[in-house]
Amino acid sequence: MKIRSHPESHIVVLDDGSRWQIFPGDLDLTLNWKPETDLAVVPMDDEVSSHALIGEGGKVRAIPGGESWLVRKVKSVLKDG
Repeated sequence: MKIRSHPESHIVVLDDGSRWQIFPGDLDLTLNWKPETDLAVVPMDDEVSSHALIGEGGKVRAIPGGESWLVRKVKSVLKDG
């Protein structure tokens, strides 16, 4: 899938209309994403995210737009590096 828009650093909208929130610790991997970047959305069994977006630069953890991150878990993952 291609990127329809990337309106904020932590939000990406794909050409199928799906909206994804990028895990805060993975934002640096999205810096080179452009509209022509191909991304695959795959389910993921992760401590903080339900999906991964895989594209240039590797894999980023994500949750569907509109969902909320579990702050305690995010802090734990960021603290552990």
